Amino acid sequence: MGGMPIADPRLILARPPCRFALPRWVIAVVALGVSFASIPQAALRAGADGVTGDRLRWGADSEGGAPYIFKNPDDLSRNMGFEVDLVEALSREMGAQIDFHQYGFENLLLGLQRGDLDIALNGLEVTPERMENFRLTRPYYVYRLQLVTRADDDRIATLQDCKAIAAKVGTLGETAASRLLEQMGIEAKVYDGQMEPYRDLEVGNVDAVLLDLPIAQYCAKPNSKLKFVGAPVGKGLYAAAVRKDRGELAERVDTALQRLLDSGELRRIYEKWELWNDDQRELGSAELARGSDFLTESRQKYTFDRYFPLLCHGAWVTLLISVESMALAMLLGLFVSLARMYGPAPLRWLAVGYVELFRGIPVLLLLYVLYYGLPTLSETLHLGFSLHFADWTVAVLTFGLNYGAYEAEIYRGGISSIPLGQWEAAASLGMSPAKTFYRIILPQALRVIMPPVTNDFVALFKDTSLVSGIAVVELTKQYQLLSKSSQKYFEIGLVTAVIYLCMSVPLSWLARRLEKKWGKG
Repeated sequence: MGGMPIADPRLILARPPCRFALPRWVIAVVALGVSFASIPQAALRAGADGVTGDRLRWGADSEGGAPYIFKNPDDLSRNMGFEVDLVEALSREMGAQIDFHQYGFENLLLGLQRGDLDIALNGLEVTPERMENFRLTRPYYVYRLQLVTRADDDRIATLQDCKAIAAKVGTLGETAASRLLEQMGIEAKVYDGQMEPYRDLEVGNVDAVLLDLPIAQYCAKPNSKLKFVGAPVGKGLYAAAVRKDRGELAERVDTALQRLLDSGELRRIYEKWELWNDDQRELGSAELARGSDFLTESRQKYTFDRYFPLLCHGAWVTLLISVESMALAMLLGLFVSLARMYGPAPLRWLAVGYVELFRGIPVLLLLYVLYYGLPTLSETLHLGFSLHFADWTVAVLTFGLNYGAYEAEIYRGGISSIPLGQWEAAASLGMSPAKTFYRIILPQALRVIMPPVTNDFVALFKDTSLVSGIAVVELTKQYQLLSKSSQKYFEIGLVTAVIYLCMSVPLSWLARRLEKKWGKG
């Protein structure tokens, strides 16, 4: 029989076994990692100095901004703010070392539940839901809500005016302000950060902003383009939060806060940050611990028939953004791939630059630059016109530009996979290059292109959750708003997951059908 000769089995057996020895330093690193992983978490929390009971982890979000906690402009490695000063004072009164841990505001309470943090203190409002699920300390600040409009807008003087003219009011999610707007039937646009609503107010994307008075004093009052309207409304409380099983820690914080209040240190901190007012005289009253006068909704009101329509609306927003963005991406990708393959040298260079630029920029960064950066750029350059776009337009444009770069490479690979003989055969029949591409090359390339394009569409479908950064309420953001307000993370999360599956599974089925149909012959 022909073919390769068969090796002598005796020779194979005589060969020494193949051995691969790991370097000793690799073995040492692995052993160290295993040893570190086996250390109990309580020992890790103690720190290197062996302190166990007097070292606490304070969770806050330094991205929140002034006057709560923000980066020190003179030393970016340090934070400053009235809550930073407050925690330092608490540390002295409690005789404990309190270490700051950066934690996203939206996940602070989850960090407490996980055990990542010992105490959360970051402008947390006293609400019935939080009182039910966590041990809140005594309030350390009394706040009110302030309505802000543009300086040249005389239509709004009160919240009732916002309702009368159907104004869109910017606010933060899961706050007293957002709940008050909901109770009054005023359309709210929810943001993740406290500076973004005021920027949108400047350029006209919202008609007013309702946020806590300390935020308004630092973010809006210095801005000559904005103005306070009406007197502060409502009344709310800030308190620190610990887990339910950490009652002893909460009592220590309560005692330290009382000492700071009695000694006048708390007032000195607030006067330093220009936050002291007559409302703070009520901090000694036990009645304040009952919560805000308009934060009385309970989690039992978040029933399926109430939250499911909101989730469906968020799903519709997700689907529309996905379809429109993918259509734009496919169109851009086709033109860019053709320019790179068949265009003149300058056009090819531009196509390469487009692909490398938008593939290298994170989607979230691009969202922020297009939505918040362009209006600022137009003002800085004195262009005479504004470059601000609606949030929906920015969302579609961002995903279209980003995924267009990926689609361009997919198209280029698919078109290049068609044999050159196809072009030559068409030319021999007298077909023009354009007609050859449209009638011969592109239909064949689509069979190669279709699977990766479908995968990109599924990825884009899930990436739409990033648009919540510019206050577009899609499905994931709607879930966050509902679950945080109701504390029904599992129930609402399960319904949200089912909705995602109901949208993605038919999409996958359709993709397989197209691949099967277009792959014939």
